[in-house]
Amino acid sequence: QVQLVESGGGLVQAGGSLRLSCAASGRTISRYGMGWFRQAPEKEREFVATINLSGANTNYADSVKGRFTISRDNAKNTVYLQMNSLKPEDTAVYYCAAAYGTKWSDWGKGTLVTVST
Repeated sequence: QVQLVESGGGLVQAGGSLRLSCAASGRTISRYGMGWFRQAPEKEREFVATINLSGANTNYADSVKGRFTISRDNAKNTVYLQMNSLKPEDTAVYYCAAAYGTKWSDWGKGTLVTVST
């Protein structure tokens, strides 16, 4: 089991940037696909971005493509989400997740991102 702790959320104006971090412990993330998800108030959790074990392959939701960048540093056991050109509709709790195989098996508790107009 991997323990995941997100950080870097906060309040930012529309058009601004934030960088989220997901620090892992318990196991090395080098064996895990990693991802970011988010849940806005009164909405279901949705996929944001994923990155494969080596970091060579990434995938993004259409709503964030071109604005967000997922990356990983296996040596630091950390995954990042760089968020640029933020919009009010990006307001949500952002969760980090680890997948061993095809199942998202471990989740962090989330970090809140609020984008003001």
